[in-house]
Amino acid sequence: MPTAMEIYKLLPRKNCGECKFPTCLAFAMQLANQKVALEACPYVTPEAKAILEESGAPPVKLVTFGWSGSPAKIGDETQLFRHDKTFYHPTVLGVIADDSEGLEKMKAKMQDAKATYYERVGQIIRVDSVAVRHSKGSPEDFIEGAKYASTLIVPVVLMTEDPKLMSEAAGACAQARPLLYRATQENFDAMVQVAKASGFPLVVGGADDMGKLAELADKAKKAGVSDIVLEPKGSSAGRMLEQMTIIRRAAIKKKFRPLGYPTIAVLGSSKEDKMKAALGVMKYCSVVLMDQMPPEFVYPLMTLRQNIFTDPQVPIQVKAGLYSVGEPGPKSPVLLTTNFSLTYFTVRADIEKSKIPVWLLVVNTDGQSVMTAFAAGKLTPESVAALIESEKVKEKSTRNEIVIPGMITRMSGKLNELTDMKVVVGPRESSGLPKMLKSIAA
Repeated sequence: MPTAMEIYKLLPRKNCGECKFPTCLAFAMQLANQKVALEACPYVTPEAKAILEESGAPPVKLVTFGWSGSPAKIGDETQLFRHDKTFYHPTVLGVIADDSEGLEKMKAKMQDAKATYYERVGQIIRVDSVAVRHSKGSPEDFIEGAKYASTLIVPVVLMTEDPKLMSEAAGACAQARPLLYRATQENFDAMVQVAKASGFPLVVGGADDMGKLAELADKAKKAGVSDIVLEPKGSSAGRMLEQMTIIRRAAIKKKFRPLGYPTIAVLGSSKEDKMKAALGVMKYCSVVLMDQMPPEFVYPLMTLRQNIFTDPQVPIQVKAGLYSVGEPGPKSPVLLTTNFSLTYFTVRADIEKSKIPVWLLVVNTDGQSVMTAFAAGKLTPESVAALIESEKVKEKSTRNEIVIPGMITRMSGKLNELTDMKVVVGPRESSGLPKMLKSIAA
């Protein structure tokens, strides 16, 4: 991002105040801190706007593909390391359906990919994309596969180096706004024309040398393709790590625009390819496509991705409210916990071990654990009493008692006073809940 003085020099310097700031310099300072939008100035020239937008763009360009309602977003990253701030757009994982397998197997493979998802700590994680590849099969199967992929409402990647076939396939699934794979030195001009005509993002690759890859990307941009994805040609896992790191460092540290784009890795299904997939999730691959993603491999891979791309500064939270564990009724006990996901799912799992139906009251503590929230004043008798009232807990459970974690015993008296409910102090650790619940139910 340019400095305030660099921005100021490009502004009209009228000091008109129409931007809601007294001077252009004050407005420039807010722009430099990314607290206002450039559009707030009605007099900025198109030339200055173009310069400022270019200089203020993220070091890794944001590229989207897929359906407009739920597109895949890649790039737009600003950090080398997650702990410095956060990573924004999780690696897109996709399965390749090759036309050499025949159309029916291609369709089945794509259906399986779409159906691969599960819930973890309150989030649905899934295989995000399907890729349709032309290799040794018939062009007709490739086109029909592209059409079918576009009906699944998932991001689509079209894989062929034949510009004519690519143009036909892109037209067949235009509503899915596919990612076009790929332009190489051999087909560059023709493939760029397909991308320009369709307006779809284009993969540029096939070059092992980073200098040549940068030249191809720069050439594509100058030819009018703005949405570019880079594919370095790394043969081994070590070479892949080296190339992905070079690209990210060049973009983030050096602000080198020709390498400031998302990246893609196309892999097979060998043990080394599986290692590369995990490596790509950890180190800068924006898209990972594989021939096969069996459940025993892809579930751990998706879990790894979720861990890497969770904002370290924002605790994972569940929605506050009253949850039913099992099939609780009017005589079922009410337990209290916070909305920190790790706490919630640990407590819930321990409750389920008891086989006793329970009402679980989850208080909004901004994603903090029980003791942290209590110490910070986010878990108070007043907040619990308000939630009991809003969730109509006394109507759903006629026991007129609530079990609180043993670590917050000190709130029991005030909570009893505010709610007129019997407050039962539970175990300090949720692992003690099954034994306690069985004694309550006995």
